[in-house]
Amino acid sequence: MKRSTDKAVTHVLNNHKGGKQLQTVWDRYEAQQPQCGFGELGVCCRHCMQGPCRIDPFGEGPDRGICGATADTIVARGLARAIAGGTASHSGHALHVAHVFKKILAGKAPDYAIQDEVKLKAVAVRSGIDVEGRPVIDVARELLDKALSEFGDKGEPLTWAASTLPLGRIKVCSELGIVPTSIDGTIAEVMHRTTYGVDADPINILLGALKCAVADYTACHIATDLSDILFGTPQPVVSKANLGVLREEAVNIALHGHNPLLSDIIAQVASEPKLIAEAKIAGATEGLNVVGICCTGNEVLMRHGIPLATSSISQEVAIMTGVLDAMVVDYQCIMPAIATVAECFHTKVITTMAIAKMPGAEHMAFNEENAVECARAIVRQGIERFTYRNPDKVCIPQESSTAIAGFSAEAIIGALAKVNADDPLKPLIDNIVAGNIRGICLFAGCNTVKVPQDHNYVEMVKKLLAENVLILATGCASSAYARHGFMTSEATKEYAGEGLTAVLTAIGEAAGLGGPLPPVLHMGSCVDNPRAVDVAVAVANKLGVDLSQLPVVASAPEAVTEKAVAIGTWAVVGGFPTHLAWYRQCWAVSW
Repeated sequence: MKRSTDKAVTHVLNNHKGGKQLQTVWDRYEAQQPQCGFGELGVCCRHCMQGPCRIDPFGEGPDRGICGATADTIVARGLARAIAGGTASHSGHALHVAHVFKKILAGKAPDYAIQDEVKLKAVAVRSGIDVEGRPVIDVARELLDKALSEFGDKGEPLTWAASTLPLGRIKVCSELGIVPTSIDGTIAEVMHRTTYGVDADPINILLGALKCAVADYTACHIATDLSDILFGTPQPVVSKANLGVLREEAVNIALHGHNPLLSDIIAQVASEPKLIAEAKIAGATEGLNVVGICCTGNEVLMRHGIPLATSSISQEVAIMTGVLDAMVVDYQCIMPAIATVAECFHTKVITTMAIAKMPGAEHMAFNEENAVECARAIVRQGIERFTYRNPDKVCIPQESSTAIAGFSAEAIIGALAKVNADDPLKPLIDNIVAGNIRGICLFAGCNTVKVPQDHNYVEMVKKLLAENVLILATGCASSAYARHGFMTSEATKEYAGEGLTAVLTAIGEAAGLGGPLPPVLHMGSCVDNPRAVDVAVAVANKLGVDLSQLPVVASAPEAVTEKAVAIGTWAVVGGFPTHLAWYRQCWAVSW
């Protein structure tokens, strides 16, 4: 089978020097064939020790589990638990940022500081906090208290959801009984109601799952807002993407995972003259080269212009180039196989979070109270590993593409303001009404081994752009488009229809780019999907319509994780027609 449409990934897979014994995610996928059809269709239940129970999707075998659960109940429970798992991931991420925010305000994390006071005040005002004449630190403390209260049961609708969604959406959610009052409490409720002998009504289970998805949206928005306040709200930045950003004469350190608390500090210390000098003394004539993978890669790309090496599905391939000296990870989407692949090379895999360790990796606990020193120690590990590099195992592909990233909601509205300062949304709305922009599609999610890497993204975007559909992208979707060259002005000229090209050219030239905006706008990492919602909500509120009345859709055409299921579900709750590929665990039922 064809494994990837990315020429750089394909080159390394075909030419790496790691030996025939080296296995990648594609090899392991092939070894799993044929996969269990009951599991793939979601009709295998393992929620008690009497099972597993399997329902025959063709109606020729058992139609109920031992306890009497039907396929509808089993599938609904599985979907609900997937959403809860995704929500727990985003909740953990957001709560981690909030806890560090608390340390910063208490003076216990001196290496961090509030970088964006404008965003702080904007989020505070939106949350009902008075900011007029108050010290920044006081506003920050009150906002933090509100953020932390979202995780416990405060007995009222979550502030971040209620203050960022239109009233019409809140009304719909209220009528359905799916307005959460606690992020973590809602996760626990789903786990309770889907355990043995509790909720057996598939509709009721699904309503609970929808409520959990709203909690996921809330957690994502909190993570995005607090990260912007601490590290700066992204603005357009030009960088490079693909494995060709790795350099043979530099110490290459990859940052992989999701949370900017670690990666942002490493990105900062990697520019310190002393560490660069140490790298050169070790023999790396070009000093230090920090690159990103997965959502951490998106975080440092949009805030620091750090090149993006690859996406999560090809994380092993970065090691297989033979020049990656250290892969530093935090949590989520990190394959335990990277430590095994690293054994074939000199690469050191460094875990940093207590909840995310793996056999074969070295654990260096990252302490936010001493962040810079921890980051320096990690970078020095990369420098030390450079001296063990084997020149005979070097396999760096040439491919890399220019990528314009960093289109936060604020950046998009700022670009529109260059066209109409008094009414920034008017150019967007007018061009949608005129048909120059036929709609907007948010691409989100992962890469899956079940199709050649990036195939669905690339084929879908070409057709949509030709039909004058504006594209927004987050997560590994944004990585795909960055690596394939869709985040440049040239891509607009090559792929966009006449109407969309005219709009992007007018905005780009007004914004001083000297050409059109890219046809695919990089909006950040997976937790940053609410940025797209914020833009849509601004348009909906201006027009006085519900989100469901806007020509906005969402797609995760190569989805893998439970997080993608949670995000896709809250997109549905938001009123957006949503496409989530490869979630086959509901195909055996008819709802």
